[in-house]
This record gives sequence, C-alpha cells and structure tokens, in this order.
Amino acid sequence: MKPVYESNGYVEQFVLGEGDLRFAVKDTLDVAGHQTRAGCPALADVPVAGQHASVISTLLEKRCQLTGKTTLHELAFGVTGINPWSGTPVNPRYPTLIPGGSSSGSAAVVASGDVDFSLGTDTGGSVRMPAACCGILGFKPGFGVLSRDGVMPAQSSLDCVGVFASDAAVLRQAMTRLSIPVGEPLDALPAMAFISAASEDIDATLLNFLEQQGVTPQQAPLPDLSDAHRAGLTLISHENWQAFSPLLAGNQVSPDVASRIRAGADVSAEALDAAEQMRTTFTAQVDALLAKTPLLALATLPELPPTLEEAADPLGVVNLTRLVRPFNLSGHPAITLTVAERRGRPVSLQLIAAKGHDGLLVQAVEWLTGRRQA
Repeated sequence: MKPVYESNGYVEQFVLGEGDLRFAVKDTLDVAGHQTRAGCPALADVPVAGQHASVISTLLEKRCQLTGKTTLHELAFGVTGINPWSGTPVNPRYPTLIPGGSSSGSAAVVASGDVDFSLGTDTGGSVRMPAACCGILGFKPGFGVLSRDGVMPAQSSLDCVGVFASDAAVLRQAMTRLSIPVGEPLDALPAMAFISAASEDIDATLLNFLEQQGVTPQQAPLPDLSDAHRAGLTLISHENWQAFSPLLAGNQVSPDVASRIRAGADVSAEALDAAEQMRTTFTAQVDALLAKTPLLALATLPELPPTLEEAADPLGVVNLTRLVRPFNLSGHPAITLTVAERRGRPVSLQLIAAKGHDGLLVQAVEWLTGRRQA
C-alpha cells in the first residue's frame, strides 16, 4: 500500500488542536488515531497509535496546532531524504539539491512556509543535516532534554527529538512551549572557539561570516571528532539492528536501508565497547573545551549539499554527517543556521553548548541573525 503523498513534504494532512503556532511532525512520532509508518512499506498496515507522543501532547496543550505528518528517509536511516515510497519532498529553497535526511519532510514544510515550526528526530544529524540543506534552523537539544515517549525506535542512546524553524523568534516560542528555558536576548555573544573540520572554502566562508558579525573566535582542536563519528555509526548500526531487524523478513525494506540494518548484526561486543569508550573520551574533550568557552562553532556539513543526482547512491553520502554525528555521541545540544551560499548552495554554521545550556544556542542564533538583519 502506497501512502498518499502530499505536497511540501507531507504524507498525511489533518488538523489537531487550536493555537497561534502551526507545526508538523515527522512520521516517527505517534499521533493518536494515525499510523506511524516511518516511510517504510513494511509498516504500511500497522495499527493506528493509541495516544500522542509526549512532545505532541505538550505542544497541543500549549496552543499549537498540528497540521499533519511528514515524510522521511525510510526508517530514519539515511541522510539524503530520498524516499520513492512515501515521497521525496522538493527542497523549497534549493530545488536541485537533496532535502536532506532523515527528517526531510519536516525541513521542507518549514522552508516552504507551510508551518511555523516542525518536529524531527536526530540520531546522527537527522535534524541538522536537512536544515542545512534547506537553509533553515535546526535544533538538536541535549540527549534526554525532550521526551522520546511515543517516538520510533523506542530505545536509543543517541536519538533526540529536534525542532526546525525559519527564524529564531519562532524557535524561541517553540522552545518555551516545550519547557526548554531560553534567557533574555543577549547584549553580547559569549566567547566562541572555532573547530576547522570542513573543506577549506567552507571553513573560510564561516570565519568570514563571523568576522562580519564582529566575532573573532579562537581556533581549537577536537582531535577525536572523526573517531566519534565512527563510534556513532557503530552504535546506531547496532541499535537499529535491534529495533528494525524483524521488518526485514517480508523483504519490504529498501535495499540501501536493509543493507545498513543487516550490517548491525555483525557489530561485535568489542566494537561496542570501543564505541562506548570513545563516547566517554570524546564527551570529556567537548566538556573541557566548553569549560573554557561557552560556545563551540564548526561547519554543519563538511562539503556543500549534493544535488539529487549526485546523491543517487545513498550509501555514498553517509560521511556528510561526520561533523554532526559526534554530538549525538556526546549528547551535547547543537544548532545549525545557514549563513551564506557558495555556488548556489547553502553553507551552514553549527554551534555547540554545554549540557543544560540548550537555551544559549537559541540566544546565540538570535544575536547572530539579528545583527545580520540590522
């Protein structure tokens, strides 16, 4: 059964609640009375959910109106957002480029202006990646800050519910209604350290943007960034095998996603132990840097977002997440904002804050975007 694919990233449109902010949700979050299909044919006939995911209930109680569910990279296990079954949304601001995954539809409906904000999930960059491709804001709270009750998969040591918005003012409102405190607007941006980790031209573009805002960050090393990315891949591979391997029996999972799920069966106890050791080591490195400076800055993507044609092999672009996935491993809050274009493609800055300081990232984006607009 193929779902009815609607425009701008929706797989199903409806209206729940009344309020002054409209939002949509990725189809890995339960909405009472609706199926949770995660963009996968193997889940085409699952029963409808009996109750809302916790974050959805919270938003409906806080005068937000839910407008529907959005498409995604199948089983939230891919970075392109391409999904021939539940639909590949057109990237509204950059139509030739991928919308990014896995939360492709949630990014698209915000970029198109259909909603004020949307919810996605981020296990290895799945909010920040599509936000960077679509030229909008993408916020991943610290691990455990937002409830995952009613979110697929039920168990994860990496996954976070995250938020997309087009501007910082709406993001502030969404965070407030989700009970994430955001302090008063900043008079001055706190000290920032910059980690050079992307291509030379992207790093130069980001540093030029910061200089234009009057920000001169100190350069800082983060030596285990690449190892943390690989450790995150090990853990998500193992955890997704545990969560989704039963779906493979019916041969209804796309070949690229199925091959990634099967790879999780071969993750050894030794590899898991090494990944957990890297989690501890990398988290300590990030904490040590944040003890010296309140914000870390680096590129969101190491290269420019690819076109749909360039991303035809979904397994060939997984390394595009190598600068976002490490902060799923460490559990730190992170946000992305698009600050420039190169060759007609967006370039995005990623900011990281200490655990428990999620609101500082919203304040920093307000400050940076406010000065850019002034």
